[in-house]
Amino acid sequence: MTELEANGFSTDNLYISEKAHIIFPYHVEMDKLLEENRGANKIGTTARGIGPAYCDKFERCGIRAEDLISDNFEELLTININNKNKIFEVYGYPTLDVSQVLEEYKKYAEILRPHITDTITLIHNALENEKKVLCEGAQASLLDIDFGSYPFVTSSNPSIGGICTGSGLGAKDIGEVYGVLKAYSSRVGSGPYVTEQDNEIGDTIRELGHEYGTTTKRPRRCGWLDLVALKYAVRLNGITALAINHVDTVGKLPKIKVCVGYNHNGKITTDFSTNINFLNSCTPIYEEFEGNFGDISDCKTRKDLPENAQKYLARIEEFVGVPVKFIGTGAGRDAMIVE
Repeated sequence: MTELEANGFSTDNLYISEKAHIIFPYHVEMDKLLEENRGANKIGTTARGIGPAYCDKFERCGIRAEDLISDNFEELLTININNKNKIFEVYGYPTLDVSQVLEEYKKYAEILRPHITDTITLIHNALENEKKVLCEGAQASLLDIDFGSYPFVTSSNPSIGGICTGSGLGAKDIGEVYGVLKAYSSRVGSGPYVTEQDNEIGDTIRELGHEYGTTTKRPRRCGWLDLVALKYAVRLNGITALAINHVDTVGKLPKIKVCVGYNHNGKITTDFSTNINFLNSCTPIYEEFEGNFGDISDCKTRKDLPENAQKYLARIEEFVGVPVKFIGTGAGRDAMIVE
């Protein structure tokens, strides 16, 4: 908010759900502690306290935005910090000072107070007034806590179900569902990755696509597009169309591969599974396409794209059974073909 306002943008139209859970310093410290004690089984979290905040949510001791601005905030915070400190003491971890955290978060509370509201009513009023509502999910389907490659997942539902539970919208309110992806694949953190290219190709994709974690700055693992996994995501989310970014990036390579099947112990399958043992024993089956698309940033329609790019996109559509509606052709905001 401070950064936006410093650049001349108003945050008066920012609304925060009263039901949103707040991340506190003890969540961050707990995140680090848990990850350290996983040893070789590290998940590769961002260490921002997100997972432990979700733990508190489901343990029913989380502090929500409405609590942050309530009269009993100090009481709730004191109870939580005292309980977390007992755990930190067991592990010989530094404990937190209640008064220090309270002072810091009371300042945040006053900044956020005007923005915290009943967003369920807000959104439904907008729909009733025939306004458009766009919901954007973070992370990706294979990081879904229920349907992803567990345990190497995030703590939420970045699949379609998270739209309803996160916003208060009903299933009947959902119209189009756009699946956003890259023309290659990437992953941050540990976990199975069938099409990973831990080699010069992966390094090249990483540099061309600037694939470094937004939060952690860690280099992302990179590889070819996995249509088996993509088809799973399409089915899981009821995707109606795809938005493919970085078509220009993958088009800088002389040859492009896409995974169209898995070889699992000699048996060929096009069905995805999140079972870790299954994924770790699969080898990808690839189809190869010609690259060298050239500069496509000025292309305004799909017909303007070089034939190699059109063939690549057509094969993706054929395999997963939904159309490509948005095509990213460059780094600029306007470098996008909309079908």
